[in-house]
Amino acid sequence: MRSRWMSLLVVSGLALSACSESESSWKSPGSGTSGAPARPAKSIAIAAPANGATDVTTALDLVFDAPATAAVSLTDASGAAVTGSALPSGSSPGVHWVPDKQLKWGTEYTATVKSDDATGEVKFTTMAKPSSLQRVTSQVGDDQVVGVGMPMILSFANEIPKEARAGVERRLFMQADPPQEGSWNWFSAKEVHYRPKEYWQAGTKLKLRAAVGGVSLGGKSYAERDLTVDATVGKRVIMDVDNATKKMTITEDGVVLKTMPVSLGKPSNPSDSGNFIVMVKNEWEWFDSSTYGVPVDSPDGYRTKVEFPQRITWSGQYIHAAPWSVADQGRRNVSHGCVNISLDLAKWLYGVTHIGDPVIVKGTEERVKYGDGWTDWELPWEQYRKGSALYSA
Repeated sequence: MRSRWMSLLVVSGLALSACSESESSWKSPGSGTSGAPARPAKSIAIAAPANGATDVTTALDLVFDAPATAAVSLTDASGAAVTGSALPSGSSPGVHWVPDKQLKWGTEYTATVKSDDATGEVKFTTMAKPSSLQRVTSQVGDDQVVGVGMPMILSFANEIPKEARAGVERRLFMQADPPQEGSWNWFSAKEVHYRPKEYWQAGTKLKLRAAVGGVSLGGKSYAERDLTVDATVGKRVIMDVDNATKKMTITEDGVVLKTMPVSLGKPSNPSDSGNFIVMVKNEWEWFDSSTYGVPVDSPDGYRTKVEFPQRITWSGQYIHAAPWSVADQGRRNVSHGCVNISLDLAKWLYGVTHIGDPVIVKGTEERVKYGDGWTDWELPWEQYRKGSALYSA
């Protein structure tokens, strides 16, 4: 992410390169220095789209053989201009130029590329609006402050087949300020995540442009529109939970804020160890055992209003207030798998954390199953990178 937009081509080790030719300049016969005829202007080869092409995707990738500094003009039939920029150079042939916004459906465009005395031009028409369109949504909201462990998460309504994922990923442009190494990972067939190699630096500005409007999502389905997200990483808040000591230590930017007693999952229903992040925060929720198959009126059943819950797994593990287990906290495990703390401490913690703050649990009888929550940090970096559809060693 060392340029204005970092495409997935860069993250996965694939990039683009420009090539150019040098040639002596010639003067016209009227210049008084040469009687030689003027040489015709050179033509810049535009590889895509082809001149006269129809059914071109609205997620345009203009590819041409010229310096990356070449001037590109893109206009529709009414003469309205569309701005854009070249992607970072690398190993793939040609310059790839991408518009700043999705093109219109079923519209004729003219693209002109100029560099020194060379020019190239193509006319093309974009595809008609497909009947099957999917919205792509983000788990991170605009202007949201997130924790240092928060991945950028894009969700799809339907499963994306493997053969369509590289095309989607090429249109995901991620930027961090300051720059930090990161990668996309197909977390599931319906989600693609982006995380840095290490936790985000506190205060990092995150900017995503998912320029996917018009990209094939497999079969006859296409992404409906582009998506942009601007977010900020908050302070480095980390929660360390140790079953051996029955304590949780909360640090902020490396400084211990508080250490508090906890009670974890009892032997018949142990808490999971692992690298979690806070996924959901609420001031209160109803906890109901029937949601995972245990009747409320059974010996292990319950329906309880719980205050200041912070969710860390989809299977139902939380950090939350548990005034009923205060006598056990710091001494023994009596919960159904959650991290129990006192009401006062739960309220304090709720005011400190953000969605995406890391929670590290260690020393319990079980390990979290990958995918039970946003478990991106369970994978070593090299293994995580291999989850990219554009991965290259």
